[in-house]
Amino acid sequence: MLIKTRRDPISPSQITDRSVWQQRRRFLKAAALVGVGAGLGRYAGSAVALEQGPGKQPAIAGIEPTPFGKGLEPTAYEHVTGYNNFYEFGTGKGDPAEYSGSLRTRPWTVVVDGECEAPGSIGIEEVLAKFTQEERIYRLRCVEAWAMVIPWVGFPLGDLLKRFKPTSRAKYVAFETLYDPEQMPGQRRAVLDWPYREGLRMDEAMHPLTILATGLYGELLPNQNGAPLRLVVPWKYGFKSIKSIVRISFVEKMPETSWAKQAPHEYGFYANVNPAVDHPRWSQKQHRVIGEGIFSPKQPTQPFNGYAEEVAGLYAGMDLKRFY
Repeated sequence: MLIKTRRDPISPSQITDRSVWQQRRRFLKAAALVGVGAGLGRYAGSAVALEQGPGKQPAIAGIEPTPFGKGLEPTAYEHVTGYNNFYEFGTGKGDPAEYSGSLRTRPWTVVVDGECEAPGSIGIEEVLAKFTQEERIYRLRCVEAWAMVIPWVGFPLGDLLKRFKPTSRAKYVAFETLYDPEQMPGQRRAVLDWPYREGLRMDEAMHPLTILATGLYGELLPNQNGAPLRLVVPWKYGFKSIKSIVRISFVEKMPETSWAKQAPHEYGFYANVNPAVDHPRWSQKQHRVIGEGIFSPKQPTQPFNGYAEEVAGLYAGMDLKRFY
């Protein structure tokens, strides 16, 4: 049953304190291994234990490493799973870990529709079975409301999209999160216009660095991190990485996205990490890495979160201050 609530007059600055929002523009540049199975080992093949979770979630077997994120030191598991943005469970950084136990991730079905020749749906077990041998570990540096390096387990989004045969009319890919206030108590407050929605341009969606994550640290995703299936786009700010996906749609026109609708003067469709473009209320030029302490020196924010070599060509000729 859908529950209609009044819209709370809450601005983004009231939801999250300034010190946290200042760090939103640091996306995790992580190298992810897509797949179910083994944990992320260091790329030299040593200290595999650092890439494995504590056994709180089922282990994923058969993971292969990727070249992305070589040399990056993973953020501690407790930070990755205990300090999250997931407003469906509350606006506090500890709320997702505390309240997401109500989310039921099995069974789980994702509907894929729109401008494609083979629309349909796919269950999470089929996703895992279909792409197990293709999955890899990506150790990526990501920016959500902080900077972390996360050993994601997942597979390129494009591998799944191709299965549904998008047509030439598919210019964008739209995503939608589960809407169920019984399971997601944060949706009882109209902090955002639920359900959460995001979108990518088609070429962004098909880029090999754009992944659907099924796990982290060698284990299935915890609920607070977007179980059972979430998007990871490491050169963009974290609000682009939609969690607990239930619908993927191929569309011809740029889709409406949640934060661009909530605060269009602050959040654009592209959300590329660009230190030359300040947030209206603070600078994006520097960031601090979570886990290093509040007195640690800030780091300079890199264009495209350090992935310019891989993705800058997607935006050749665009005014990146206008298309923010």
